[in-house]
Amino acid sequence: MNRPNNVLERIDLRNLGERLRDLRNKCGMTQESAAKVINAARTTMVAIEKGERRLKATELIKLARAYGYSVSDFVRERPVVQPFPVQFRKAYRQNEVEKSQIESFIQELEKFCQNYLELEEIMNAPLPQNYPREYEVSGMPIERTAEAIALEERQRLGLGDGPIPLLRDTLEQTVGLRIFYLKMPSKYSEMYTYDEKLGGCMAINANHPEERRRWSLAYGYLHFLAHRLTSVVGSIERPYQKMPESEQLAEAFPKYFLMPTSGLLKRFNNICRVNKNQHFTPTNLFILAHTYGVSVEALTYRLEEMELLPSGTWERLHYSGLIVRKVQEELGLEAIPQRTNITPIHYQHLAIEALDLGLITEGRFANFLNVDRLEARRIASRSQILS
Repeated sequence: MNRPNNVLERIDLRNLGERLRDLRNKCGMTQESAAKVINAARTTMVAIEKGERRLKATELIKLARAYGYSVSDFVRERPVVQPFPVQFRKAYRQNEVEKSQIESFIQELEKFCQNYLELEEIMNAPLPQNYPREYEVSGMPIERTAEAIALEERQRLGLGDGPIPLLRDTLEQTVGLRIFYLKMPSKYSEMYTYDEKLGGCMAINANHPEERRRWSLAYGYLHFLAHRLTSVVGSIERPYQKMPESEQLAEAFPKYFLMPTSGLLKRFNNICRVNKNQHFTPTNLFILAHTYGVSVEALTYRLEEMELLPSGTWERLHYSGLIVRKVQEELGLEAIPQRTNITPIHYQHLAIEALDLGLITEGRFANFLNVDRLEARRIASRSQILS
């Protein structure tokens, strides 16, 4: 990664000098006082503000702190992307109630994505992208197309035909999507958008259980794969009289991506072979759902479709008064491995390193991670211990 000196070598000295002068005046400091901050003569400060003398990284850090700003406020302009509310305009029905419910979360997603770009530019460390071509799906049969894309993506990402333990990490680190977990109203499951500068961006509802979040990740991923330039606000209350083909495909994709036919069939047969009566039991159903990180309902419907369980199995279980969480606790099934941080791992690492190098202030660090100053200090201290 480039260090501060590398950044300063690329910056326009006149613009930097003007920025330093304006902020020095704003905080009421004289050139002589500013010069003392960097242990230099006043004439040196005059030359810096005229763009005639290049700053050292240590000098810029000291001046930024003296003026109450972060280094990034001097060396980078905030990245500009198309406003997200514009991108999402067609993604939700245009009524004032729905607009008021979701617009603040769209703006929050935009803020985090802008921050992500800013951190990448500060550290000169863009997010690696492993994007496939956009799949052509127009006029194709829904189920077969969904399964074909799921199989091709699993092969491309080296996932085999088994469960995907940490789906979010796979999509963030292997594919290069920007994924944030936001506490949205329960009716919303995810948001997806694409921007030329940002690439694919998603917000997943942090209030949902992990099984639902994984399903939402796969749903959003299909939109990235097949409808890349179309922004989407996903709702568990699908408001369609007739569901568009794009939504039908997005609804079908998760079951094939999370529970591929070949791997699921092998596991099902192995379980039956081990059981004395050769039958698949309700206990097996719960354990297998936990293994794949999906809901018991989703797995049951999948096995019904594969004709491995009788049609109507889920309805019978549901109407028998089955309480899923209670059964999971009785079976001792631990929580599905998950990472529920608001921000991606790469984003967090960039913020921590920028703070360690003095490129951002503690206040800006707290803002990047969306935590208060106390929590920011705790995170920073822990990162220093680990390093």
